[in-house]
Amino acid sequence: MRLLPDGFTVRVRDDVRLLPTPDGGLSLVGGSPLRSMRLAPRAADHVSGSIVRVGDAATDLIARRLLDGNLADPVDLTPVDPAELTVVVPARDRPGHLDRCLSALQGLTVIVVDDASRDPAAVAEVVRRHGATLLTLARNRGPAGARNAGLARITTTYVAFVDSDVTAALTMLTQLAGHLADPRVALAGPLVRGHTDKARPSWFERHDVTASSLSLGTRACSVRPGAAVGWLPSACLVARTSTLRQVGGFADDLRVGEDVDLVWRLVEAGHVVRYEPELEALHEVRGTIRGWLGRKLVYGTGGAELGRRHGDAIAPAVLSPAMAVAGAAILAGRWWSVPAALASLVWGSRAVAGALPDVPGRTGLAIGLAARGLGWSLRQESALLLRHWWPLTLVACLLSRTARRMVLAALVVDTVVATVGASREGDARPTALLGRRLDDLAYGAGLWLGAARARSVRCLTPRLVRRPTRTRLSKDTF
Repeated sequence: MRLLPDGFTVRVRDDVRLLPTPDGGLSLVGGSPLRSMRLAPRAADHVSGSIVRVGDAATDLIARRLLDGNLADPVDLTPVDPAELTVVVPARDRPGHLDRCLSALQGLTVIVVDDASRDPAAVAEVVRRHGATLLTLARNRGPAGARNAGLARITTTYVAFVDSDVTAALTMLTQLAGHLADPRVALAGPLVRGHTDKARPSWFERHDVTASSLSLGTRACSVRPGAAVGWLPSACLVARTSTLRQVGGFADDLRVGEDVDLVWRLVEAGHVVRYEPELEALHEVRGTIRGWLGRKLVYGTGGAELGRRHGDAIAPAVLSPAMAVAGAAILAGRWWSVPAALASLVWGSRAVAGALPDVPGRTGLAIGLAARGLGWSLRQESALLLRHWWPLTLVACLLSRTARRMVLAALVVDTVVATVGASREGDARPTALLGRRLDDLAYGAGLWLGAARARSVRCLTPRLVRRPTRTRLSKDTF
């Protein structure tokens, strides 16, 4: 059955290896999570360079499989008609933020949901001045409840959710909604970048601009647990109205993590969620240290409830046993570390090779992928020690010299990662490193607080995976 419209185009990602097979087919290695996919010769003929353009049942299936494996991304999407899109803005006080938000949305139908503001007259005046529709709630229902109240009023095909402290342009939202040309896509989100209008922002505001927890990187992705992007922030989203209603909208009973929960429920129901970092929305950063760190702590407290609802999807790290051992060995810095890491790398290379197609250079490719996996494991384990597990890490450091060595090594790894990332954003100052440490302490404290309240450590427990994934499109598929 065909799903994608004629002319729908996908491009194989730059980080995916295209390997010709001896029979004239094509193998692709990459994606997120890492996988190998084989195209039979007839299917491979439809890949022109790195482009697949949908025109029949065969190209429709190829494009969908590539998208599902995060091996390709949609390109040249057609923006939707602004008349087909309504924007819901949940708001509670902060009329100045709301004014900036509504100014950027001129030309779109907008519903502002006043979530029981303390000064409703100020909010109403801003809404009136911009010609938006005002829906006032008698009691505070939280962001999820306010968005659902707005969703109930929608009559258009598509709905966008934009928080009152976010600036999102009309053209960006209609382009983002172009992802919904794929009928399987229920939800899409842009890169949400931190922003401040201050001429001389404080050091923590500069840090939040360059390292906002809502900014999920520059890699487009089909969003799901275990992928490069596992969730989307509700600060700015577009959705198919009918699909969102089918799944019940946002979870009204969640005051934090409602965006993660929505994404995972959509994925569990078989829908597709897309992240599009080439499109951006601007999120106003917190103006005080207390507000900034307090929000990080609140984010952390949501982990336990998400774990209760979605199980291992909340795992703070996903590791193979071999790479987990290798990463821990490197961080430990003992005499046996190098042999243990090499042994794990050899084992990992053999496991990867077994999942790869039989093409020239398979051994070298397997070694390279295993080394990349080791690097990723090292980063994840460093984050566990410094962010998710820091209270336990602190106790271990008081008792063990090896634990102290591991923390120092993790700090080096994390600092290198942070410095490279900050340099790309033009802010490699030491305050960025201080901000990262405080961010980790606040979020980690929230995780442990939530886990203690729920009496569950699921949100603190890594998930182990046994072997790489291999997906095969056989010759008789087309």
